[in-house]
Amino acid sequence: MVLFLLCTISLIEVFSASSMLSYKGGNYWSPIIKHAGTILFGMVMTVLVLHIDCRYFKIATVVMLFFSAITLVYVLLWGKSENDASRWIGLMGFQFQPSEMAKGALVLATAQILSAMQTDQGAEEHTMKRILKLTLPFVAIIALENLSTAVLIFLVICMMMFIGRVPMRQLGKLMGVLMIGLVSVVALIWIVGDDNEDDGKKVLTEKTAPAQTSANANEGKKTLSWAEKLFHRAGTWKGRIKKFLNNEEVPPNEYDLANNQQVGYANIAIASSGIVGKMPGNSEVRDYLPQAFSDFIYAIIIEEMGIWGAFIVAMLYIILLFQSGRIAARCVNKFPAFLVMGLALLMVTQALFNMAVAVGLAPVTGQPLPLVSKGGSSTVFSCIYIGAILSVSRSAKQIASATENRKRKKEEEGDEKFDRQ
Repeated sequence: MVLFLLCTISLIEVFSASSMLSYKGGNYWSPIIKHAGTILFGMVMTVLVLHIDCRYFKIATVVMLFFSAITLVYVLLWGKSENDASRWIGLMGFQFQPSEMAKGALVLATAQILSAMQTDQGAEEHTMKRILKLTLPFVAIIALENLSTAVLIFLVICMMMFIGRVPMRQLGKLMGVLMIGLVSVVALIWIVGDDNEDDGKKVLTEKTAPAQTSANANEGKKTLSWAEKLFHRAGTWKGRIKKFLNNEEVPPNEYDLANNQQVGYANIAIASSGIVGKMPGNSEVRDYLPQAFSDFIYAIIIEEMGIWGAFIVAMLYIILLFQSGRIAARCVNKFPAFLVMGLALLMVTQALFNMAVAVGLAPVTGQPLPLVSKGGSSTVFSCIYIGAILSVSRSAKQIASATENRKRKKEEEGDEKFDRQ
């Protein structure tokens, strides 16, 4: 039901927020037809995964890890660039984002390690070391082009280790190392990042300026040194952090919308919403807000549906997490329980990232709202993850039903034996 409601909201709000895509493409229905097709394909994948026994997910882990590693390296070297980041692989007219598969693969692998190394006192001493050896190389590769996704994955892995009863002293040491690493990364970004980097203006230019020819694009790539390729996103990250940390109040007539359009127009959408909102289809900011149909769709939801609409969307993700916890509690085996919680935490944490950015509680990250934002691989893999959760729920119910039947049968046999005696 949560999946159905989120997809319904997605169809309504993406249709409303895709005015810029309709204008550029010259076809009013094209964006929503494509998005509806993506959701329909995702629903089909949900049903298919739902009917797969959860024990077979272990077999898929190795394949997904291998394919994710190859595609992540490929996209880092030759991937399709958008908004100054190489994150996509073009495939027969569609865009595939390898990091979406890597998320699920790492959650699967972590769930297997945690379940295999459980004891009566908790996880074994070497559990964290094995998990980090597997996850850190993937996180490092992803971080070069998509730092927010790398942080998201690692945060979810840490929460899974906490749920998996990894020794608290080890988790405490890890948190200390992470804090030192975070300070070091921010310092490196501050040193390497270009002060002239302007993320908001870049998005506007890319959406309105004529497309650069492939020859010129390839020529630009060739002039970059290996160091520039490695840190070419530092300027973008620095600009976003500086804008987020800048608490200086600027009068509305002096606010520079050209250079801060993402945050500025998102704030305008939220401030003009009210309790009830402007009703779906009546957004005024969608024509000016970059990525209104994707990264900032929550701001459009607030503008059109008001505070009550924002509350309903947030509650749907909370219900998803709560129901996943109930499913995990019914599991007899540890692997499906860890898998369900990992996938639920992955989607809900990503949703919190997106909503926090939209309302100004976090710097711009570029994370879509799961099952709501317009997207290809993100939407499909989110549906697959929901299918995996439902598969575990289905298996747990079957095992509980079989156990209850055996118990009832033993009781009946005992009553018959007593009657005979």
